[in-house]
Amino acid sequence: MLAAQGKPKAEGAPERRIVRDIVRQHAEQAAFFWAQRDTLMESDPPDVDVVAGVDRRLEANLDGLRIAGPSAWPYIVRAYEDFPEKGELFLYGWMGIEQTDGRRVAEAVEFGRQGSDDARGLIGALAWHEPTTIAPLVRDWIGAPDAFKRFLGVSACLGHNVDPRQMLVRLVRDPDARVRATSLHLAGKLKRADLVEELRAALNNADEKSRFWAAWALTELGSGDLASPELRKVAVSGGPDAMMALRAVVKAEPDKDVRGWMGGLLKTPETAPLAVRGAGMLGDRTLLHWLIHQMRTPALAVPAGAAFLELFPEARLEDSLFSVEPEVLGDAFATYFEDNPPYLPVADRVKDWAKGL
Repeated sequence: MLAAQGKPKAEGAPERRIVRDIVRQHAEQAAFFWAQRDTLMESDPPDVDVVAGVDRRLEANLDGLRIAGPSAWPYIVRAYEDFPEKGELFLYGWMGIEQTDGRRVAEAVEFGRQGSDDARGLIGALAWHEPTTIAPLVRDWIGAPDAFKRFLGVSACLGHNVDPRQMLVRLVRDPDARVRATSLHLAGKLKRADLVEELRAALNNADEKSRFWAAWALTELGSGDLASPELRKVAVSGGPDAMMALRAVVKAEPDKDVRGWMGGLLKTPETAPLAVRGAGMLGDRTLLHWLIHQMRTPALAVPAGAAFLELFPEARLEDSLFSVEPEVLGDAFATYFEDNPPYLPVADRVKDWAKGL
């Protein structure tokens, strides 16, 4: 990548000769690949093999930016100015941390503060770096008067599974709802049994996110009996935490109770998809033929496909089992999805595949 061309001079940076177009491509592709992997991780369920491939491509582009050093900043700044989204914020934050550039890190913090997605890209940058690299920042932020910096600090701990020890006792009671909810999540992830009473108290918190993460954390600590009502409520709400709440219900309650609850959900069109998706979380492969039956109903095909892949991850290797083509899926699917169906299981093909099990 280094060559005899000139470069846009970064303020305060040492001279370095670079191939401008290649550095620009590294910046653009690094932002793109991180945004892609973040979106892929939100899939239900995520394909970890695909994510691993994206990670390799992302790291290759980050290596190119490491080589370019400070000379890469004009391209990183331009990328964010042109498209201030999560991938570009990831790149801005990652490079600032990589170069221990306090001014650029401070800029990334302010960009994250102004965004509407809880600084997802910046938190991703903190998670991508090693804990020892970000430790000085986290130490400064996690006890800061600035609530947004406390949020970044505890989010970094969550991303790396790091225990802030006694400080977490205060953070789960933080006056800022976002800090509080993230800290309750961290308490559950770390299985901090000493915080059970704090978690129980948080079930009555006015903030919905705090109640949910307290309930989730109690489930992780083996007190799901206390958490089930809140988790069931979040699961049926259809919000962004619905799938995690559903999974926590399955973990928290006896199998008989979970199946009975799901049976009730199946009776209502609005909640039937939730029950079908939950079937994949039960770990019961004998449900395959029942799932194939659900695949034939357009309104249930998406959750049936996700449940199927969770129970049978090896089916991902069979490309023919899923399709987006209306002529393959059938007229009912073409009508329901207005000739633009998502990636759906083909029931007859899955049925034939299942004969080989």
